[in-house]
Amino acid sequence: MRPLTLLFALALPTSVWAEDIPLSSAVSQVTLYPQGATVHRSVPFSAPAGQHDLILLDLPQDTDLQSVRVRVTGAQMGGVTTRRDFVPPRGDRQSADIAAAEAEVERREDALRDAQADIARTQLVVDAAEAQVTFLSQLGQGDGIAAQDVASLRDLAQMIGAQTLAARQSAHDARREAEQAQRGLKDLTEALEEARRALAALVPEREDRAMLAVSVMADAQAEGTLNVTYQTHDAGWAPVYDMSLTRETGALRIARGAYVHQNTGENWSDVALTLSTVRPSGQTTPSAIYPQLRRIGDPIQPMQKSADRAASGSESASLMMAEPAPSVVMAEADFDGLAVTYTYAPPASIASGADALRIALGTLDTQAKIEARAVPLYDQTAYLTAIITNDMNELILPGQTNLYLGDTFVGQVQGDLIAAGAEADLSFGAIDGLRLTRMVQDREEGGSGLIRKSSDLTETVTIKVENLTGESWPVRLLDRVPYSEQEDLQINWQSDPRPTETDVEGQRGILAWDFDLPPRESHTITLEHDMQWPEGKVLN
Repeated sequence: MRPLTLLFALALPTSVWAEDIPLSSAVSQVTLYPQGATVHRSVPFSAPAGQHDLILLDLPQDTDLQSVRVRVTGAQMGGVTTRRDFVPPRGDRQSADIAAAEAEVERREDALRDAQADIARTQLVVDAAEAQVTFLSQLGQGDGIAAQDVASLRDLAQMIGAQTLAARQSAHDARREAEQAQRGLKDLTEALEEARRALAALVPEREDRAMLAVSVMADAQAEGTLNVTYQTHDAGWAPVYDMSLTRETGALRIARGAYVHQNTGENWSDVALTLSTVRPSGQTTPSAIYPQLRRIGDPIQPMQKSADRAASGSESASLMMAEPAPSVVMAEADFDGLAVTYTYAPPASIASGADALRIALGTLDTQAKIEARAVPLYDQTAYLTAIITNDMNELILPGQTNLYLGDTFVGQVQGDLIAAGAEADLSFGAIDGLRLTRMVQDREEGGSGLIRKSSDLTETVTIKVENLTGESWPVRLLDRVPYSEQEDLQINWQSDPRPTETDVEGQRGILAWDFDLPPRESHTITLEHDMQWPEGKVLN
């Protein structure tokens, strides 16, 4: 019996022991969604006539096995079996890159150890030379020295001097050599750390895997392909944009890109990438609507006892049970049913849990209307704003947006969805030379007559825009007045000059003034409103 067949015999029914065909697979294509991905593996196989099981042992452990779909070409496909636990080991298989990185770490470890050993040997030379100097110095102090004749003493002194000099020179040279080796040791240590970081960057894959067994039948020798697709939540992509505005002409260039990531537990090598705006993880069906039951009852008194509150709470609970609220799933973005697909031509490699790959999706060009947007209620300066209409036949997805004024980076925002044909306002930073002030000049509260039967509030505001720059600016200034939906609360307002637009974008009470402001000049707006309400009522 073949060794691999014996291995499967421990985990699979005995009826297929001699008919297993083990296959090794890798990710070949991936369709990425903003959250999630569809993974495709394609494996060629060769099978003799008869019935066999094609065995894959290299699916990631966390594969959504219920989403696995299998297609076989070249043979008739039978049943499909999946298993997550008790999967036989795949053996000691590791990529050539990881093996090379581990060999480089080992080589540099050996070099560091050799250098440390050389330094230790050099230190032995220093110790031996110092010991020789000590011996020679003691040799000239022996008890028999005084009995020596002059010639013998002269010869002994010359020998001690020469040998001491040689020993000290040996010690000196050895110390210099040790210092140089110590400096080289630092370089070897840094090289070893670099090799270890390179190995860590390869992110060795997890050992645990899931298993897939596909039954196939053929009347003769078959050559075919096993195609496996499944869904994963551990991958996705996010759009990123670089928007560059040329203020002199209003030209806006949008460089589109995408950040791709995956944490599936296996590294992707040279896979074909497709990016889709479809969101399978979001809401895919319309919300349900339920009948609305309304009741009338006695008004709630300002001061209630705990028991009354408890009873009211019980009634509210019963009403909630009679009128169940729908469970709303909030999608990350609404694309109006429009899906865009981007195909990335060159094969891509992405390490699991480590790499964040940025790929380019091309550029778009459009024309913008330039204005200075002023909101003196909150801001002290106006902001450069580009108003565009998405005439580029492309959907601008929500995502990280880097803003440039020419080549100058001015900020980063989380951009909103801009559908095809929709308008959008893009801000490119403050215009420090357009100063805004808003001052409340008059605020009166009171009533008429000795017996007040009504209350009122009048407020007068002066708004001023100063152009301290050397050029003229088109300005759009926004402010507000209160509005009422109650008949008893009367609100009247007036301004000088009158606003260009009222109830801007359907927002009641929001006013807009459009004007051109020449250099070194200012523009003043006076805005007044009056509110009246019955005596005894409180203005909120």
